[in-house]
Amino acid sequence: MQIFLFILGSLTLCQAAYDYGDVIRNSLLFYEAQRSGKLPSDQLVTWRKDSALNDKGQNGEDLTGGYYDAGDYVKFGFPMAYTITTLAWGAIDYADGYTKANAMDGVRKAIKWGTDYFLKAHVSQNTLYGQVGEGQVDHNSWGRPEDMTMERPAYKIDTSNPGSDLAAETAAAFAAASIVFKNVDSSYSNTLLNHAKELYNFADSYRGLYSDSISDAKNFYSSSGYEDELVWGAVWLYKATGDNSYLTKAEQLYDEFQLQYWNGNFGWDQKISGAEMLLSQITQNSKYTDKVKGWCDWMLYSQERTPKGLVFVSEWGSLRSAANVVFICLEAASSGISASEYRNFATQQIGYMLGDAGQSFVGGFGNNPPTHEHHRSSSCPDAPATCDWNTFSGTQPNAHVLNGALVGGPGINDDYQDVRNDAVHNEVACDYNAGFQSALAALNAL
Repeated sequence: MQIFLFILGSLTLCQAAYDYGDVIRNSLLFYEAQRSGKLPSDQLVTWRKDSALNDKGQNGEDLTGGYYDAGDYVKFGFPMAYTITTLAWGAIDYADGYTKANAMDGVRKAIKWGTDYFLKAHVSQNTLYGQVGEGQVDHNSWGRPEDMTMERPAYKIDTSNPGSDLAAETAAAFAAASIVFKNVDSSYSNTLLNHAKELYNFADSYRGLYSDSISDAKNFYSSSGYEDELVWGAVWLYKATGDNSYLTKAEQLYDEFQLQYWNGNFGWDQKISGAEMLLSQITQNSKYTDKVKGWCDWMLYSQERTPKGLVFVSEWGSLRSAANVVFICLEAASSGISASEYRNFATQQIGYMLGDAGQSFVGGFGNNPPTHEHHRSSSCPDAPATCDWNTFSGTQPNAHVLNGALVGGPGINDDYQDVRNDAVHNEVACDYNAGFQSALAALNAL
């Protein structure tokens, strides 16, 4: 393995050249491990079986499929939609990275597993199911998804209980995915685009926070505002349709809302830097380009870092936040903004996650990877063995290797323990891997 030195301020890390393609393929296995519903015949993660086959809407609608959110079995529509949008963005812009990894078919399948579920959840023009399962009830049990017996209520948004953020993010996911499938399955692509248009119109016409309408989501994925999603969704619809009315809408709303960064991050609740990146690429307008460069420069040169050099945005899921920053700044680099600086930064940050800090933070990959992720299904031995809170409390490694899963990651002092009971630092989630995987595809395309 090729080794070279990377200088960061006064810090020198011994950095290895990693096989990004291998990590991409493993990340796709993680998404397979998160699948809900009836699993396909080509399922590679064979320790997972069919589960939650009775997920239904309030009127009996079929809501099977989609992804379990994290180490639990709730299907939270808001972060799931963000996940699909971000995976699709990477697949669109870095198809070469996926092709080089022999993973283009895999990422399409990962995206389609999400959009197939969203098509079921969008039961009428102005009605979208945004959650299946009750958060605390789900979290009160530890076991296999195949063995679930608790009630799994479904929650929706509609004209009386709007959710502009959820509807616009799901519209973005549909629109982005329609681009992915445009030259592969034009009929499916058109179906996705029609749903995107309906949902965006619903989001814009009936404004409100989804977490006010789906109260259970407020305890887990409370939205800080819908304004950024309305801009984000409009930009994606422009990219998918070429219809200038969507670009006009995006720019008008961007100016009207005077969007301000909430926590400096890009992620499931914060789309501002992503929308600015897309607007910069589309319009070449310096007002967006300057914002993107200012944001990335802040992350490179001013944002807090751990002693070993990880850009530290948030305690909960620190690696997820860093990976999201990396992806946006790699998009900037691809647009010609400080390309060498941002790519060097990205290589260093991803290197930290893959092992440069002394261990890998990705399940099944590299040196001393996590083996005790806060993740129910992988912790459980195969049936009929018992899996319960005693399994959770035990010191034994998870029964199954959770290939490709990026754990939450270290604290501000690079402190990390591979223990199941630390959800802050050792849980995994679909949204954690989305920016991470797309960043890997960008690096693999170089």
